[in-house]
Amino acid sequence: MKSNLLIYVACLLCLNAFSQVPNIEWQKSFGGNIHEEAFNIQQTTDNGYIVLGYTNSTNGSVITGHPGGYDIWIAKLSSIGNIVWQRTLGGSQHDWAYNIQQTSDGGYILAGSTDSNNGDVTGNNGNLDYWIVRLNSVGDIIWQKNYGGSDHDYARSIKQTLDGGFIVVGGTSSNNGDVSGNHNALSDYWILKLNSSGEIIWKKCLGGTSHDAAYDIQITSDGGYIITGVSSSLDGNVTGNHGGGSRDFWVVKTNATGDIIWQKSLGGTSEDFSHNIQQTTDNGFIVTGYSSSNNSDVTGNHGNYDCWIVKLNATGDIIWQKSLGGTNIDSAYSTKQTTDGGYIVAGYSSSNDGDVSGNHGNNDMWIIKLNNSGDIVWQKTLGGSADDRAFSIIQTIDGGYVVAGVSWSNDGDLINNQGYGDVWIVKLSPENLSISEHDASKFSIYPNPTNNYIKIQNKENSTANFDYKIIDLIGRIIKIGKSKFNEQINIESLTNGNYIIQVETENGKKTTKKLIKN
Repeated sequence: MKSNLLIYVACLLCLNAFSQVPNIEWQKSFGGNIHEEAFNIQQTTDNGYIVLGYTNSTNGSVITGHPGGYDIWIAKLSSIGNIVWQRTLGGSQHDWAYNIQQTSDGGYILAGSTDSNNGDVTGNNGNLDYWIVRLNSVGDIIWQKNYGGSDHDYARSIKQTLDGGFIVVGGTSSNNGDVSGNHNALSDYWILKLNSSGEIIWKKCLGGTSHDAAYDIQITSDGGYIITGVSSSLDGNVTGNHGGGSRDFWVVKTNATGDIIWQKSLGGTSEDFSHNIQQTTDNGFIVTGYSSSNNSDVTGNHGNYDCWIVKLNATGDIIWQKSLGGTNIDSAYSTKQTTDGGYIVAGYSSSNDGDVSGNHGNNDMWIIKLNNSGDIVWQKTLGGSADDRAFSIIQTIDGGYVVAGVSWSNDGDLINNQGYGDVWIVKLSPENLSISEHDASKFSIYPNPTNNYIKIQNKENSTANFDYKIIDLIGRIIKIGKSKFNEQINIESLTNGNYIIQVETENGKKTTKKLIKN
């Protein structure tokens, strides 16, 4: 359900607005007596949030899981961060998950790994398996599936596809069971296309004879996929490694059946590690991670690891790249394109110089707002005197941001840490101060809800031309076109669900409306 164009569309798009560093609207710590982390957060159709992480606590604000190792922890939050429901999933061994998405039926799909074969888990193939779990809207398991072989298989990213199935990516060291075509005994990218019941439609191993591991996949506007991760291979599907075997960003564009269209190794002669990719509104891509290089594709390193943000065109060529940070360790995990065409970046920093200011001590969550050329608009450190890290950020429907990660602090920006590392969720306010916006009441959509078509009606001018974008609630641009007011727009191809339609008139006025397809 996302081509990670993640423009989390604000209800009102602002013109002639200027920005300030956003304030904390609310923050929540969730945890117990041992350890919790949150790896992914998404806004849900009710304007609340779904949070995914793990726990091995036995008390506190997380419900007790299965005795043994780590369990997957899922929490449905209200719009102000209160727990509506929560679930722990797993067995007696270690169970992790890294990516969750609300599905078109209002439920959820998550991707992770397990070496359990009891409790909620059945069908383990040996060692770590991909573990994919489909939940209903209140977190009950609809189905769960293990995929893999006798070695280690770990899923990192999952997205619902337009056919109601799913695309999954991660890494595999297996070459038996469900896995075939592995290039080496270390790790390959492993892509699975599943139907809506979790059965495998097709699968692909991509890589070379060294270590290759995928961390994110997104559906692209052409119906194919874009994948990012790391590779230290010099052969197989991989070309262009800069370090003679050190890790590079490895970005792979495939068609709808997983065949490679193009691939790019990005980096320098030191370590370059990619976590996140998103297609941008110009059909290019924004790639996120960290780098200790300062040559080849990488310039401007401040020392040690820097956040490394790379803007690519539609064929994978670098448009611009930015090394962001200070003289200590700085790492980026999540970047989303924002409604103004810029980018919001989340990670962590232990620096307090260079691009970074306001560090509270140790690692802080580091939030960076960039313009569309990659220049810093503002930056903000969040945390306390202990270790605080951000792993996921989105722009929310109100134009603000929500961040998910982990905190060991109980001072500074933190309150109510419940022991050791806790899940930490931070809601930031919208950054716009002065707003000149189009009056949304002058536009209407008819019919709404609708089955096959809509008309955009404008009380001021019933015949003017306009451009429009239809965007799903996690930011994927589903349809782009031009029309006139009171003319029919065909939306038969859209799957049922809630959407945002953005209208831009000939004089540059913009507004957004909610659209329901049933």
